[in-house]
Amino acid sequence: MPAVTAQDVKKLREGTGAGILDAKRALVENDGDFDKAATWLRERGLGKMAERGDRDNSEGAIGVALTPDGTSAALVELKCETDFVAKSPQFVALVNELARSVAAEGESAADAKKAAIEDLVVTLKENIALGKVVRFAAASGNLLSTYVHIQNERGVNGILVELEGGNAELAHDVAVHIAFARPGYLSREEVPDEAVAAERVLIEAETRNEGKPEAALPKIVEGKLNGWYKRVPGGVLVDQPFAKDDKQSVAQYLGSARVVRFAQAEIGA
Repeated sequence: MPAVTAQDVKKLREGTGAGILDAKRALVENDGDFDKAATWLRERGLGKMAERGDRDNSEGAIGVALTPDGTSAALVELKCETDFVAKSPQFVALVNELARSVAAEGESAADAKKAAIEDLVVTLKENIALGKVVRFAAASGNLLSTYVHIQNERGVNGILVELEGGNAELAHDVAVHIAFARPGYLSREEVPDEAVAAERVLIEAETRNEGKPEAALPKIVEGKLNGWYKRVPGGVLVDQPFAKDDKQSVAQYLGSARVVRFAQAEIGA
């Protein structure tokens, strides 16, 4: 058969809405015959993938994985249109496979599974696409932990944590806390300076309007600002009351251990 050119693929894509790889495969499978290739695509539902790509896909599932030696971990979000598809065995199996591959091989492993995702689009007939993909490789001596909250038969809230010091139980406890407290920042240093300055101005005005003595303003403002750090969009992790014991902060619960970084993905967030 004649070689399939980029122009051939482009022409077939424009006529069918199929993806690049699918259009090329269709032409190869059908000896370059455009009509047969278009029919081949339609039979497999691939000709409508472009239309599906415009549809809302705010549902989905989260997969997390930790390599057997504990040195790498991954979090992968796979998006779809309905919770019916999100909890299907094929969908859940793929997102978990993606997480294992990314943990073992790196974030590029998710792109290598593009064909598997496209096959699922054909099978389940929804707009299915990769969402968040994160991989942690632990520094020497650090611990990694993962947590995924299961709802309606699939992961909906996934966490990665890297901990310096402490033990596996502590790392897991912090991961569970993050899942439900949803911090936006690890430390106060990560909160934008302009956000802190703006909040300080508001607190000072509010405190003055309450008739507090001028001499007491600095101490009152700092106290209120400390409280704000727990609430600033998402909150600062180390300042939040710890989920298992809200009489102490996460920082107090950690003791000499330190959270190096964390990642979270949540369906519908």
